[in-house]
Amino acid sequence: MNVQDKGRGIEELMRNALELITGMGDIALEYYGRGRPGVKFDESLVTEAELRLKGKFDEKLGEIYPEHRLFDDGASQDTEYSHDEKRYVWIFDALDGVANFQGGIPIWGMSLALLENNWPVLGIFHMPATGDVFCAAAGGAGLWNGRRVPDLERSSIDDESVLLINSRFHRRYRSSFPGKILNLGCSGAHICYVATGRAEGSVIFNESYQGLAAAFVIGEACGVGLYRMDGRGFSYSEYPDAARVEESMLVAPKELAGEIWNYLERLP
Repeated sequence: MNVQDKGRGIEELMRNALELITGMGDIALEYYGRGRPGVKFDESLVTEAELRLKGKFDEKLGEIYPEHRLFDDGASQDTEYSHDEKRYVWIFDALDGVANFQGGIPIWGMSLALLENNWPVLGIFHMPATGDVFCAAAGGAGLWNGRRVPDLERSSIDDESVLLINSRFHRRYRSSFPGKILNLGCSGAHICYVATGRAEGSVIFNESYQGLAAAFVIGEACGVGLYRMDGRGFSYSEYPDAARVEESMLVAPKELAGEIWNYLERLP
């Protein structure tokens, strides 16, 4: 059974999910850029914001779907197949790109995913400071601010190509990538920019299960895959215990993944 069968329809689920996450975005903006001057990471601000966001999300979700479960209530450990409303588990990642968030840099966001019997069927990444919303349902098209992401021609890498990385990339890889290598400080945004053709690829690692759930759905809908650095595809089902995904992965269209790998050399 899937979300279009008996029970909830995907359109209703997506509509309510979008309303939920944009509401959370409004709350997050109350804290945005309010980090203490001179402090690189204002832990107290981020903690206060995350606790309020998670508490409000739990409250609102319970009002709409009282029988649905939350990722952090032990539901992620339940592998039993179900046909009732308890088969739905919501994963809310309140803040991605916390350094940017507390420092007043607009590239940060929050993600929301829905699992049905432990498989991601809906994903949203919202960037409140820019107003961007990326979303998709499994098997459907990727949407950016309500418009379908067009099929893109991604033929080859050149000096205008963009590879997005995180701050530890150069400790792990030597690169001969001919284009621009940028770190924007937010993995969710990196993945969505690859999905919408604003970048050719992104190297990520040590990502949370929560953060990857929405990106997995959005990427697939836009023809972008998550690959291990040895070329094997990433399978979300390989992490039933919701462990952190510590290994390096490449986010890229299938037709460009091999070429990007050839530009990267793992450091000893």
